[in-house]
Amino acid sequence: MTKFIIDNGAYSAKWGCSTDESPKLTPNYLTKSKNARETYVGSELDECKDFSGLFYQLPFQKGMLVNWDLERQVWNQIFKKSAIDLAQTQLIVTEPIFNFSHTQECLEELVFEELGLDGLIRINAPNLTAYKYLKNNSKDFCLVVDSGYSFTHIAPFYRGNIILEGIRRINMGGKHLTNYLKEIISYRQLMVMDETYVINQVKEELCYVSTDFELDMKIAKLKGKENRITRDYVLPDFANLCKGFAKSQQESTGIPLDSEQIIRLNNERFSIPELLFHPSDIGLNEMGISEAIVHSVESLSEEIRSDLYENIVLMGGNAKFSGFNQRVFNDVRCLIPSKYKLNVSTENDCLGCAWQGGKKLAENETEFNELIVSRKTYEEFGHSICKKKFDIIN
Repeated sequence: MTKFIIDNGAYSAKWGCSTDESPKLTPNYLTKSKNARETYVGSELDECKDFSGLFYQLPFQKGMLVNWDLERQVWNQIFKKSAIDLAQTQLIVTEPIFNFSHTQECLEELVFEELGLDGLIRINAPNLTAYKYLKNNSKDFCLVVDSGYSFTHIAPFYRGNIILEGIRRINMGGKHLTNYLKEIISYRQLMVMDETYVINQVKEELCYVSTDFELDMKIAKLKGKENRITRDYVLPDFANLCKGFAKSQQESTGIPLDSEQIIRLNNERFSIPELLFHPSDIGLNEMGISEAIVHSVESLSEEIRSDLYENIVLMGGNAKFSGFNQRVFNDVRCLIPSKYKLNVSTENDCLGCAWQGGKKLAENETEFNELIVSRKTYEEFGHSICKKKFDIIN
């Protein structure tokens, strides 16, 4: 029997068999080219020659799966590439925390009735990350910070079980950062409001989390070589250059060479990710990540706070920003009493850590078999048996 894992993120799906060393990544959306003549499903986007003005169609909206027609196309592509026998496959798939019951039922119908898979475990991504962390480190408690495309979740765990009253959600994620960067560049330099794909690459290559915001702002105001922050990004022309690239600090003069078209980033490099820690900068009445971590832990029993502060785990696409781990540590350290020890760790693969947790679960036959709902059981009891089993872990 094949065990297959899909970490079904709002921006990318991480997938593969439990026997694989690492997951494969597929864009979890459809894109249309500028002339709207070609549509690319998931990883078909690799075949695109011109990434300018791409139009996105996402199955997820505000972190929740709302368009099953689009999701079905992406999943069909994933299963076609994996070349597995669906009737002999058991699936571990992730869902958002506090997912809607109707969405859960649709997922189960797709898995059992349309695709005909043999079994299902429906679980949230932070739970799988916590499972892997607790098993690897022989711990009872951990606090998972999942900062992804649409939102950021803070979720405490005890022996693999989520502590519901400690969950916090911040409606700030990677798409907000990309959209804000588009606005800033369009206002200051060049109209790029339709260039989501390109500006997302700019963000990923050049942006970082500041560990000393005031100092970085002072440096950003300096001129010439004293300013170590300003960098140039060469935009693709999709003729001679299909993918843009960031110039080194020495090469970043602000003067384009030959036919180059450049974007020059200065304080935007660190002020954009700063939104994760101060969403109020763009008018969102939300806590920042560090504040939400403390708010989550302090809402729980005093007896377990020390264990949670010592086992904070960062995951998700935004955890890849340089300086993210250190910034969370610095901020939380300032907000909590000195009597608490603090440890903040980042998974080696921030995007694939939930998938790796699923792989570890699949390798534990006893726990896997306790959680799995088979197609035969589903046909007999329907959604009620899935709700009974999966609500315990979610």
